[in-house]
Amino acid sequence: MNSLIELDHVTKAFGGLIAVKELTFQIREGSIVGLIGPNGSGKTTAFNLISGVYRPDKGSVLLAGKKVSGKKSHVMAQLGVARTFQTVRPFSTMNVIENVAVGGLFGRNHSLSVRKANDRAEEILAYVGLTEKSRMPAGALTLAEQRRLELGRALSAQPRFLMLDELMAGLTHSEIAQTLDFLRRLSKERGITLLVIEHVMKAIIQLCESVVVLDHGEKIAEGSPSQVISDEKVIRAYMGEKATRNKSEAPSFGEVDQPPKRDN
Repeated sequence: MNSLIELDHVTKAFGGLIAVKELTFQIREGSIVGLIGPNGSGKTTAFNLISGVYRPDKGSVLLAGKKVSGKKSHVMAQLGVARTFQTVRPFSTMNVIENVAVGGLFGRNHSLSVRKANDRAEEILAYVGLTEKSRMPAGALTLAEQRRLELGRALSAQPRFLMLDELMAGLTHSEIAQTLDFLRRLSKERGITLLVIEHVMKAIIQLCESVVVLDHGEKIAEGSPSQVISDEKVIRAYMGEKATRNKSEAPSFGEVDQPPKRDN
């Protein structure tokens, strides 16, 4: 299957700080890919480069083989690229259904009427389990509900490619399990390609087919979850040089569950 997203030697600097350096990887259409690394490794910068928040200083971002580097965020949304944010950002004074409808008004079918955007929002709210909260102010939702709202707003834009920035941060074990089940179903039923930033490593292991690891803005590993968590460069990035000399001090990533096989 062809690549949907490709980063080709992408570099982004802020003054003298190189946030991402010569970053290259491809994401196959229909796949679920993890993007991990220690804090400050460049993960969110990579998201911002793909979604159009930043323009690369060097290199190219391609969507379905076409160069999209430097296109604005609203243009990328119209092309089918959507995202959530690490910190939930609901329009707190608007109700839940209005929050979700906003995504539809600025997504792939941005010529929607408000009425049709609201109709789509109702369907999305049912899908993410927030129908009963549709008339509540978004600011009154719990954290778990606000994360579902953030996901619903992204889905209402009808994305081909969805980037999730720490969607499971702050959730309980049962909420994480529910979210993993939902994301697997989302990918299978709607054919959406997912790129996931997550510090809950067990979630990455159970959800993703492949993982890209960043450290100081550079890719240091790429492969299956079981491959990357045993890579010495990855262990060193998370735990330091000492951990690579003493395997007993390597980080515990939890049981390595193989991701479900997919029908391609």
